[in-house]
Amino acid sequence: MVTKTPLDLQRIRKVPAQFSWVDHRLVRDRHIDRCSHAAATMYLFLVTVGDGQGISYYADRSICQRLRMDQHTLTAARDNLLTAGLIAWKTPLYQVLSLQPDTVRRSGTDTPMSLADIMKKAMGGEP
Repeated sequence: MVTKTPLDLQRIRKVPAQFSWVDHRLVRDRHIDRCSHAAATMYLFLVTVGDGQGISYYADRSICQRLRMDQHTLTAARDNLLTAGLIAWKTPLYQVLSLQPDTVRRSGTDTPMSLADIMKKAMGGEP
């Protein structure tokens, strides 16, 4: 028996104010733009099968069968979703994460840059 415990307690998914489990910010804030077709498909699957905290534990083999993907495509899709910050994963658990505000990354680092910092830098100041 697998115990379903959130992998990221700080980002437990909650029902958004609008009418669906799929948060509109996925499109509005352009998170979906960072996803390949396979990653978007996998994200929809994980949203659909996840519990109230976004947690599920489908095996790779089952996901491949359901989504008609090979293992290589599944691995690439999962890596894409992890990099985009949309899921957490630790075999055998997946967690669909709450959506974070979209940020622009500084080149060469993983530090987010706010819109105010971007504007300041564009005007010749230091962020």
